[in-house]
Amino acid sequence: MLTLDRRLVGLLLLTAVSPTIEAIVLVSLGFVAAQGLASQTSAVWPYDTYHDLRWLFVYHDSWAVFLFWLGLLLVCRAVFHTVLVVLAWPTEVPRPPVRWLLRRNFGLALLVAVVIAPWAVISVAASVVALSWVLLGSLLPMFLLAPFLQRAAVVRAWWRGLPSVSLVGWSLMNFVVLTVAGAVCWSVPGWWTVPVAAAAGVVNGLLWNRTVRSALLAPRVRWARVPATPVVAVLALAVPMLIPPLVNVVPGKELDIEAVLLDQPLPPEVTHAVIVLTGYGSTYAGAPSADSRVERFSYRGLGPDGQPLPYDRDDTTISVAESVRLLDRQVDRLHRRTGRQVALIGESEGAMVARTFLQQQPHPAVDMLVMFSPLINAGRAYYPPRDQSRGWGVVTGWKLRLLFGLVDLAGGPGNGPDEPFIRSLVDNAPFYRNQLMCPVPGVRMVAFLPTTTAAEAPPGDYTGIPVFQMPGVHGGLLHRGLVSDRLTTFLDGEPIHQHRDEYPLLQRLSAAWQAPPLAIAVNPAWAASRQPDPAFTGKVCLPTR
Repeated sequence: MLTLDRRLVGLLLLTAVSPTIEAIVLVSLGFVAAQGLASQTSAVWPYDTYHDLRWLFVYHDSWAVFLFWLGLLLVCRAVFHTVLVVLAWPTEVPRPPVRWLLRRNFGLALLVAVVIAPWAVISVAASVVALSWVLLGSLLPMFLLAPFLQRAAVVRAWWRGLPSVSLVGWSLMNFVVLTVAGAVCWSVPGWWTVPVAAAAGVVNGLLWNRTVRSALLAPRVRWARVPATPVVAVLALAVPMLIPPLVNVVPGKELDIEAVLLDQPLPPEVTHAVIVLTGYGSTYAGAPSADSRVERFSYRGLGPDGQPLPYDRDDTTISVAESVRLLDRQVDRLHRRTGRQVALIGESEGAMVARTFLQQQPHPAVDMLVMFSPLINAGRAYYPPRDQSRGWGVVTGWKLRLLFGLVDLAGGPGNGPDEPFIRSLVDNAPFYRNQLMCPVPGVRMVAFLPTTTAAEAPPGDYTGIPVFQMPGVHGGLLHRGLVSDRLTTFLDGEPIHQHRDEYPLLQRLSAAWQAPPLAIAVNPAWAASRQPDPAFTGKVCLPTR
């Protein structure tokens, strides 16, 4: 019994050390956006590997650096896991030699890295486009695979059969602990993050103990002859492709700004002309709006008669700079035709185009901006263009190209990381990370934010303009009447704002699963547009250096 107690104490101390060290480093650097990740360094696999790969996919600047650190991480994880398994091994079960465990854990470290790498890359992609469903697409496969992979270090035929109920339960507890620990690490001030991370590490040790015991002491394996783990791994590959259509059937998704603004006349009290900028993947058949004062922005520009041209999904992939040029022409044309000031109302990509327009090419006729579902804090990672062989995230870029190429071959959407719109977010990241939600002199502004926006960026003070937080998903409106009334109120000159109590909580609970942001200061590609970094300040709209 004394031996068991010593081993358990040693296990808890060991799992507390690495979160403590990472928390000390992050707090010393002032890297507030990544503090929620510290507790994952000693988490039960595969979450510890998920932690490592997210850091690696963001922070490497060449293939050689990536491969060096990947090899080092695999060796360190193999040794670390072997020690943890030895300490957690129940005394009533004969333990194989340490050499066997070391070989098994090295093979497992390599296998888990291969299996988890696509989801870690998708997590980094989520930090580029700031879309919650992309983050969810990276996390659900992890959640699904975890109880199957957690047997691999100690069970010989680990790929066959189903995990026990207790192992699934401990896997679920593991996820909950990491989520709550990430939220608390971000919520406490300054150096209090360190003891919180250390405490989470101790809990990780207890979970290692219970996970190993559950894997070894399972009464019997159900479906013992079925290769369940490979089947689940294949099924997990389909999860990211299933999420977009599932999001589209969420109640309210079919209610968007088109239904609110284009299908009915503006109230008589609204004196502005309006341009509606719809989002990525939208289409336009050329039908006029119900009110002559309202026009739809066309991603193809204006025809010879000055009317917006029809466009399809592929036209929305143009660069933000090209969209800004087209918007400038359309604003000028609408202002001259109506003699009215112009209000811009943008959704998702349209919101990004409208806000960039006000920054780069403002028009004196535009004095009002409404943003629905803007991509808050987009561009938190980087990868160089296809023709460059070096740069931060170079391997990540090629991994994304491979993944999107496979999706395209499988019949999915052919959208890729090199599309001009996505490239605009990556190349102009300092502006979108620090200035997107900031006021513009002479322009009234408000942002309508659905609940899912809370999970799209690390916690922090993300806005310097009024916001109207509401239940909903990205690009969808659950309460059309409420949104229509508030929008009319704003267009009529009255201020609007609404903060929901659950929003900050959801921000904190998602903190552990965000990819760490690439520091603006380290990337030469962003040198021409230096901005204060919200990843370190926790705030936006700070003066440009």
